[in-house]
Amino acid sequence: MGKMSELAAQLSELKRCGEILIGISDSLADLFSGEPEEKKTVDRTSAKKETEKKAAKDTTKAEPEVKVPTLEEIRAVLAEKSRAGHTAKVKELLEKHGAPKLSGIDPAEYPALLAEVEVL
Repeated sequence: MGKMSELAAQLSELKRCGEILIGISDSLADLFSGEPEEKKTVDRTSAKKETEKKAAKDTTKAEPEVKVPTLEEIRAVLAEKSRAGHTAKVKELLEKHGAPKLSGIDPAEYPALLAEVEVL
């Protein structure tokens, strides 16, 4: 086998491996997006167009995201309430949400904690 034909064989093998990786990537994306699995042939232009359509579709249907407060924002509000004389209530709320200190509370609890603290 000449060097050129060997190179051509290696390039076609590399291309095949790339197509397999793209197929695996698409399968994983479908699996985690909750969409039904489809058999797809790898066509780079149609795959790119499909990805662009999904991105455009996602942006048009996107609901307004609920802003999750940061640790610093929560800490500032808690400090303000504590200075206003609600230290005991702040401690109770922290324990209610799972930890004696703010750093031990799960960030998923921040919106609920903030809502309860603002009522004080």
